[in-house]
Amino acid sequence: MKPKIAFFDFASCEGCQLAMLNCEDILLDLLELVDIVEFREAVTGKAPRYDVAFIEGSIHREEDAERLRDIRNRSTVLVALGACATMGNVQARSNLCSPAANYAVVYGSQDRDRVQTDPEHWALWAHTRVRRVDEVVKVDHYLRGCPMVPQEFISLLTALLAGSTPRFPHIPVCVECKRAGYTCVFERGGTCMGQVTWGGCEAVCIGHGYHCDGCRGLLSGAPVEAHRRLLKSKGMSDDDIDSRYRLFCTADTGESK
Repeated sequence: MKPKIAFFDFASCEGCQLAMLNCEDILLDLLELVDIVEFREAVTGKAPRYDVAFIEGSIHREEDAERLRDIRNRSTVLVALGACATMGNVQARSNLCSPAANYAVVYGSQDRDRVQTDPEHWALWAHTRVRRVDEVVKVDHYLRGCPMVPQEFISLLTALLAGSTPRFPHIPVCVECKRAGYTCVFERGGTCMGQVTWGGCEAVCIGHGYHCDGCRGLLSGAPVEAHRRLLKSKGMSDDDIDSRYRLFCTADTGESK
């Protein structure tokens, strides 16, 4: 029987699943090798167990955590898919303040009084902190990025189907940038997170004239303190530097209220 593959979404834009669907030609070949049994973006249906479950999105509520634990219990291999699942992504910035403060910012002072008078309404906001998937369940493999890189998805799934362990280079974006021959963002007068960010994206943002914002997360063992000193030498304040790190990597840095 073909391996059973499933995709699940939690708090996210579902852009990683859409990026995967854009691999149309390759997907047709993969469908000869696997059965996609759950995937809200493309098919209907359910299955009792999964050989590989892909999880997109961060975990906000306890009911989401319970659903994730159930998926983990029914999965042989579980993969965190994209920045939301692997590190909390931009929504993890809400961990820097209380749920009440978040509510006030989003809805303003007029609705703030409703918190005191409507406990059921407030219960929707008094959730747990934003969590990465691996803060709730064991994750076997990670596909990083916002969105994830389709070729990495193909490589990972191909390795799993072959019975081998998927492996991705432990390098920063800087290595790929140099390899491609791009002019360093710092030499162009800008600042960049490429020195401390997981590679694997082929420095696509730098190649299109932008800079790296760190959407693939902090590379383990990256020279964070040296990078922060470099940013400061370019005129950035501590607050500005913190803001750059918090854009995608709040959960990675362990900051929360």
